Amino acid sequence: MLKLAVVAHKDDNVATTVKDLSKGENVLVDIFGTEKNIMLKEDIPFGHKFAIKDIKKGEEIFKYGEEIGQATQDIKEGEYVHVHNVVSERGRGDLEVDAK
Repeated sequence: MLKLAVVAHKDDNVATTVKDLSKGENVLVDIFGTEKNIMLKEDIPFGHKFAIKDIKKGEEIFKYGEEIGQATQDIKEGEYVHVHNVVSERGRGDLEVDAK
Protein backbone atom coordinates (compact mmCIF):
# COMPACT_ATOMS: atom_id res chain seq x y z
CA MET A 1 0.00 0.00 0.00
CA LEU A 2 1.27 3.47 -0.91
CA LYS A 3 2.31 5.56 2.09
CA LEU A 4 0.55 8.92 1.99
CA ALA A 5 1.96 10.42 5.18
CA VAL A 6 5.31 10.59 6.96
CA VAL A 7 6.23 10.10 10.60
CA ALA A 8 9.76 11.51 10.88
CA HIS A 9 10.72 10.65 14.49
CA LYS A 10 9.92 7.88 16.95
CA ASP A 11 8.50 10.44 19.45
CA ASP A 12 6.11 12.08 16.95
CA ASN A 13 2.39 11.86 17.66
CA VAL A 14 1.42 13.34 14.28
CA ALA A 15 2.03 12.39 10.65
CA THR A 16 2.53 14.85 7.80
CA THR A 17 0.66 14.30 4.54
CA VAL A 18 2.43 14.07 1.18
CA LYS A 19 -0.77 14.91 -0.76
CA ASP A 20 -4.30 16.14 -0.08
CA LEU A 21 -6.19 13.43 1.83
CA SER A 22 -9.92 12.99 2.37
CA LYS A 23 -12.13 12.25 5.34
CA GLY A 24 -12.80 8.50 5.54
CA GLU A 25 -9.58 7.61 3.72
CA ASN A 26 -7.45 4.87 5.27
CA VAL A 27 -3.81 5.92 5.51
CA LEU A 28 -0.95 3.53 6.16
CA VAL A 29 1.80 5.10 8.26
CA ASP A 30 5.14 3.55 9.13
CA ILE A 31 6.02 4.36 12.73
CA PHE A 32 9.62 3.18 12.81
CA GLY A 33 9.03 -0.37 11.68
CA THR A 34 5.44 -0.69 12.85
CA GLU A 35 2.81 -0.09 10.19
CA LYS A 36 -0.47 1.41 11.36
CA ASN A 37 -3.62 1.96 9.32
CA ILE A 38 -5.42 5.17 10.35
CA MET A 39 -8.85 6.26 9.11
CA LEU A 40 -9.01 10.03 8.68
CA LYS A 41 -11.82 11.80 10.48
CA GLU A 42 -11.38 15.03 8.47
CA ASP A 43 -9.91 16.24 5.17
CA ILE A 44 -6.17 16.89 5.59
CA PRO A 45 -4.45 19.26 3.12
CA PHE A 46 -1.05 18.47 1.59
CA GLY A 47 1.78 19.15 4.06
CA HIS A 48 -0.51 19.30 7.09
CA LYS A 49 -0.73 17.00 10.10
CA PHE A 50 -3.07 14.43 11.58
CA ALA A 51 -2.91 12.60 14.90
CA ILE A 52 -1.48 9.07 14.80
CA LYS A 53 -2.82 8.38 18.29
CA ASP A 54 -5.23 10.04 20.69
CA ILE A 55 -3.77 13.24 22.17
CA LYS A 56 -5.19 14.69 25.40
CA LYS A 57 -5.87 18.38 26.00
CA GLY A 58 -2.65 19.98 27.32
CA GLU A 59 -0.42 17.24 25.89
CA GLU A 60 2.54 18.28 23.77
CA ILE A 61 2.39 17.84 20.00
CA PHE A 62 5.61 16.39 18.55
CA LYS A 63 6.65 16.66 14.89
CA TYR A 64 10.16 15.79 13.67
CA GLY A 65 10.96 14.90 17.30
CA GLU A 66 10.40 18.50 18.40
CA GLU A 67 7.59 19.92 20.50
CA ILE A 68 5.63 22.25 18.23
CA GLY A 69 2.81 23.14 20.63
CA GLN A 70 0.16 21.87 22.99
CA ALA A 71 -3.28 20.46 22.31
CA THR A 72 -6.02 22.94 23.26
CA GLN A 73 -8.59 20.13 23.23
CA ASP A 74 -8.63 16.34 23.05
CA ILE A 75 -7.58 15.22 19.55
CA LYS A 76 -8.57 11.76 18.34
CA GLU A 77 -6.47 9.52 16.12
CA GLY A 78 -7.07 10.53 12.50
CA GLU A 79 -8.13 14.11 13.28
CA TYR A 80 -6.59 17.19 11.67
CA VAL A 81 -3.94 18.81 13.90
CA HIS A 82 -3.65 22.54 13.20
CA VAL A 83 -4.20 25.99 14.70
CA HIS A 84 -7.81 25.21 15.68
CA ASN A 85 -6.67 22.61 18.24
CA VAL A 86 -3.00 23.46 18.93
CA VAL A 87 -1.37 26.48 20.54
CA SER A 88 2.27 27.12 19.73
CA GLU A 89 4.73 29.05 21.84
CA ARG A 90 6.98 29.67 18.81
CA GLY A 91 6.71 32.99 17.03
CA ARG A 92 3.98 34.35 19.29
CA GLY A 93 4.46 38.04 19.92
CA ASP A 94 2.02 37.96 22.83
CA LEU A 95 4.40 35.68 24.76
CA GLU A 96 7.60 37.69 24.23
CA VAL A 97 9.34 38.77 27.42
CA ASP A 98 10.40 42.39 27.78
CA ALA A 99 14.23 42.36 27.87
CA LYS A 100 14.51 45.52 30.02
